[in-house]
Amino acid sequence: MTAVTEPGLRERKKMATRQALHEAALRLALEHGPDRITVDAIADEAGVSRRTFSNYFANKEEALFHGDLQRMRALAGLVRARPAGEPPWAALTAAAEEHYAGLGDLDPEWVARGRLVRRHPSLAAAQVQTFATMESALAAEVAARLKDQDPLGVRAKLVAATFMAVLRVSLNVWLEHPAEVGYWELARESLDEAGRGFAKPNPGGSAPLSRRV
Repeated sequence: MTAVTEPGLRERKKMATRQALHEAALRLALEHGPDRITVDAIADEAGVSRRTFSNYFANKEEALFHGDLQRMRALAGLVRARPAGEPPWAALTAAAEEHYAGLGDLDPEWVARGRLVRRHPSLAAAQVQTFATMESALAAEVAARLKDQDPLGVRAKLVAATFMAVLRVSLNVWLEHPAEVGYWELARESLDEAGRGFAKPNPGGSAPLSRRV
């Protein structure tokens, strides 16, 4: 097993500053609305300069969705740690189950961001961009499992895109009915449903561009 290297003091300070800016962005967005806050206001709230903000984030939307990026990176790490011979969709689903089981009750910050996007559609593009970034990372993890079975990378991209879409749609549906169903219960059922498509043989008998997941 590869030893995990703890970040040094300099890196820990950077992580703390990035987190402080993210929390300031979310706090101000929830209080005033994302359209009414500025980068300068976020920097002031976090107690740093405008220049320092620019060293960590390109804009306020990036700072706001940093928490989602952290969450998805943690998920990608769990996928990477799954057994090498496990089929990609099974690895993704098992990693997600481990991830959400480890969180226990849903993180209030994550739920708050989800509701913020629903109230302010202007944030939707930034959220999609965040998910697209992690979709690419997950596609790379899937491609590593498929190797020569998916020479064009089509199956890897489809699997990752579908997986991320299921998590995103499950969150949106759960936010509409939080009292009726648990988030992971809904997401797991949706993942099982979506995963059936990747278990079907290639229709028509023609040679597939990539083999079954």
